[in-house]
Amino acid sequence: MSSFDVFNGDADGLCALHQLRLADPADAELVTGPKRDIGLLKRVQAQAGDRVTVLDIALSKNRDALDRLLAAGAQVRYFDHHQPGDIPTHPNFEPHIDTDANVCTSLLVNRHLQGRQLAWAITGAFGDNLADAARQAAGPLDLSAEQLAQLQSLGECLNYNGYGETLDDLFFDPADLYRQLRPFADPFAFIAESPAYPILKAGYQEDMARAIAVSAAEARASGRIFLLPAEKWARRISGVFGNRLAVESPAQAHAVLTAKPDGGYVVSVRAPLAAKSGADELCSQFETGGGRKAAAGINHLPESELGRFIATFFAVFTRS
Repeated sequence: MSSFDVFNGDADGLCALHQLRLADPADAELVTGPKRDIGLLKRVQAQAGDRVTVLDIALSKNRDALDRLLAAGAQVRYFDHHQPGDIPTHPNFEPHIDTDANVCTSLLVNRHLQGRQLAWAITGAFGDNLADAARQAAGPLDLSAEQLAQLQSLGECLNYNGYGETLDDLFFDPADLYRQLRPFADPFAFIAESPAYPILKAGYQEDMARAIAVSAAEARASGRIFLLPAEKWARRISGVFGNRLAVESPAQAHAVLTAKPDGGYVVSVRAPLAAKSGADELCSQFETGGGRKAAAGINHLPESELGRFIATFFAVFTRS
């Protein structure tokens, strides 16, 4: 029997898997990639009796591969908070799916584990820009404000590492970053001892300084749109920059469009934190778009669609 751990390469995917494997260690093949590489399940070749654990990738984007694995006799556990589409019913399928805007996959796993690795769940929630939910979940740990700030910084840095067009854009392959997390049951020990964390923190600060120097290309009362250049730093910072903008101006929606070297844009959308809805509605109107209510994206927006995107962005968020 073989085991496969299939996970989103962002903070939520990393922290969700880390919680599970701290509680239930397994020698599993790791299947992951940059955050936007979400069609991960098609890379899994599992047979009858094999165990597949899936974390933080949309079921709707992996349905054909899921059906294939179930038909082959694999057992599949699926933890996610994105819009799933139709959820299959199968004796070998164990779904843990909740699309509530205040839930992320790390919090779903924490619920499943009944709080056994809570500090890592909090880290994942901070990384997924669910700061209020993270602080609320942290209650039983009685953490100081300084400790919460440390977990927030760690979550943001882990999330930052997930963004890029290819693995070459990232500081660490998410599989390697997970292997660096694996020895640490305590996130504060990882912060203090891991050589990866200061590298990510320095990169985050440098790239963010470049991003915040960029002025909005479109700014209205309901939202702002930013255009970033086709450079590595911009591809890395795009998502966490969107998160920062959302926190700074919670009544507004935000879109960060990062130019692609071959033309078009990668798009990150954040709904107003005050409402946490509309991002998936907007992005699903474009061919490679999807996500969840509070945060969504488009993997490739052609240059010819830019005008339609801007018009639709303001139509959705002026109405919401």
